[in-house]
Amino acid sequence: MLSVPLDTVAWIILKAREFDVKEGDDSGGAASDDPMAVLQDRADDPTATELTSWIDDLTDTQSAELVAIFWLGRGDGDAGDFPALVDQARAARSGSTSAYLLGQPLLGDYLEEGLEALGVDTTELENGLR
Repeated sequence: MLSVPLDTVAWIILKAREFDVKEGDDSGGAASDDPMAVLQDRADDPTATELTSWIDDLTDTQSAELVAIFWLGRGDGDAGDFPALVDQARAARSGSTSAYLLGQPLLGDYLEEGLEALGVDTTELENGLR
């Protein structure tokens, strides 16, 4: 059914959750010994870099499916709408899929909900990656 590998989507879910738990940098540029500083988003964030690389390495069809899974999880349709959502994602693409998805809050949660809407048991997928 899907051309995007399920283990790839599961990996993206896990990494997206790591990325989502980070807080914005509000230090005003002052250096800090705060151990929480490692959780703040930075331009050279390795989690964002990994996510970008994995998403950008997907084929056009796989990228469209990933966006459609996200939209499905966000409530933009149901499983029966999935083929149309894939077509819509393919037609709407105007830039980087990774930039679009990483700019969306709750990316990991919506991807998981989208897979579940398609009947995929995400618990086993995620446990296999931990």
